[in-house]
Amino acid sequence: MKESKDVCNLNNCFLCTNSVKDWLPAIGAHKTNFIVKKGESIFKEGDPVKGVYFVYTGKVKVHKRWNNDKELIIRFAKPGDILGHMGLGNNPVYPVATTALEQTTLCYIDLSFFESTLNVNHKFTYALMKFFADELQKSEKRMRNLVHMPVKERIALAMLNLKNLFGTDAAGAINIELTRQDLSSYAAVSYETWFKVTQDFIQDGLIAVNGKSIVLLNEPALQNLVDNANEGFE
Repeated sequence: MKESKDVCNLNNCFLCTNSVKDWLPAIGAHKTNFIVKKGESIFKEGDPVKGVYFVYTGKVKVHKRWNNDKELIIRFAKPGDILGHMGLGNNPVYPVATTALEQTTLCYIDLSFFESTLNVNHKFTYALMKFFADELQKSEKRMRNLVHMPVKERIALAMLNLKNLFGTDAAGAINIELTRQDLSSYAAVSYETWFKVTQDFIQDGLIAVNGKSIVLLNEPALQNLVDNANEGFE
């Protein structure tokens, strides 16, 4: 990562939007901005926690080792999102890794100032608590899906989630370009399974693929696959 001059406007990230206005100058004085290249690691699984990061521009994947040589993508982070919060606990190491999917600008806050921010900004502390609760619910639901949902339905869900998270571009494609390996890691399936199922989806007219671009042609049908798989588990 390369340190950068002030680029954050103190208006957009999770920290700034939930802190009192009088605290923003303190954030400006303590933050550090970094530019991260595409494919560059921000922090690795098992690294000691020294602070937290907020995404100002760009997209980041949050991932974890799975079965030694495999990777599971936990979530994606976009502008405004927080990174590193999962390392805030009695065991101060990052339990996940983060990697930039494109050139990304980060705002870094060291741990001591972050803790001071929690003490001063009750709104931010409350928002962070709600965020943790939401993340826990998503994590529990994701684990349920990994156990009970067949691979075709998991892939349909992954595509729908990506579209909901990043929207679509002018051509109607999901507005993020991922490698097939990243796509399969997000759906928790093998690369070969992802390829086979997406070919089936193409033949059935559910999606169209052009290079790394994916267009959802029949969202109701994809959603129906997911809903049918979820019956009995809600």
